[in-house]
Amino acid sequence: MVKKENISKQIEVNEKKVYVLAEHKKNPDYVTKKQQVFIIGSKGIPANYGGYETFVDKLTEYQASQHIRYHVARLGKDNMRYEYNDAKCFNVRVPDIGAAKAIYYDMAALQRCINYCKARPSIKNPIFYVLACRIGPFIGYYKKQIKKLGGKLYVNPDGHEWKRAKWSAPVRKYWKISEAGMVKHADLLICDSINIERYIQESYRKYNPRTTFIAYGSDTQASSLTDDDPKLLAWYQDKGLQKKEYYLVVGRFVPENNYETMIREFMKSNSKKNFAIITTANEMFLKELENKLHFKQDSRIKFVGTVYDQKLLKKIRENAYGYFHGHEVGGTNPSLLEALGSTDLNLLLDVGFNREVGIDTALYWNKEKGNLADLINRADAMDCEEVEMLGKKAKQRIREAYSWEYIVKEYETLFENCNKRK
Repeated sequence: MVKKENISKQIEVNEKKVYVLAEHKKNPDYVTKKQQVFIIGSKGIPANYGGYETFVDKLTEYQASQHIRYHVARLGKDNMRYEYNDAKCFNVRVPDIGAAKAIYYDMAALQRCINYCKARPSIKNPIFYVLACRIGPFIGYYKKQIKKLGGKLYVNPDGHEWKRAKWSAPVRKYWKISEAGMVKHADLLICDSINIERYIQESYRKYNPRTTFIAYGSDTQASSLTDDDPKLLAWYQDKGLQKKEYYLVVGRFVPENNYETMIREFMKSNSKKNFAIITTANEMFLKELENKLHFKQDSRIKFVGTVYDQKLLKKIRENAYGYFHGHEVGGTNPSLLEALGSTDLNLLLDVGFNREVGIDTALYWNKEKGNLADLINRADAMDCEEVEMLGKKAKQRIREAYSWEYIVKEYETLFENCNKRK
């Protein structure tokens, strides 16, 4: 817990209380006693959205080790320093420069962390953990400084960012070049998917990359809302839905998440249930799909907007008859883990990322015409016991391999033993 004399005031960040820190002390002797880990690349904590943001939030929330001190960069509008979950957090001001903003942010945050260590010779063997591969062309410059400090550069390579359809060809090329740079200079790449680790090893064999696998985390705790909660009932009434009478998908409204296939196949199916789509706005993509599919003529297809109330969203997942997961880009996807931890019947796109997580706890489909429609018809005909059994297996899978307690323990072991790695 932060000492009272180091606090200047208490404020709220993302609706959570944090302690704003006073000016730096001249001799922070405590830093010599712990492994210092600097996390760059998330938008910061406390988090109320985002995969990396949630990861960092949980990594600090579930911290059990007394030998690690986390420092977390946050994309901000000032230079405020504060403490949250016993982590030292600092804002990084970034000019509004469009697509390059994230690159600028990572570089500025990393340099801040390096400068922090340079000013404190008592910090030994710091770890700089960079989330995503945005600054590969420039990372060599920072790696030289890190090496002089006796530090280590750890990288989370995310998952095939260069494949995302939202990027133009030049941007996709940059992502691929940047990924190669990060792999080349990293002391260790922490992959949240076995398939991503295999891809790194095979694609960048010439760099002899050092990799390890630690998954993303989730939980199986039920929502605190009841089936008759006024908030839930009001949402159902507004969207024209009922418990166990809808299929669900939650995710960004982008082509690589295969909304076109899911909507087209659901329209072909004989299901009497609805298909509720919780997603972000993307009018251009929506118009494109309507022109192709004419889904507005099918009353079962319901775009229901976004749901940021996490208790409500979890209850909506729990009460869905089935969940569709069409992601084919990325590593261990957070929305998949959340679905397996909440929804009994999960219908997943058959790609390596999803198979390694779901194994035998879900049903699988591909993008061939008629494949998913047939699976939906079969899913509708499944008896309650069979659906319930899949749900139990899915939750057990999350508890055993993807609980935040387990994931955080894996990270703490890795960080504490960083100087023992060859």
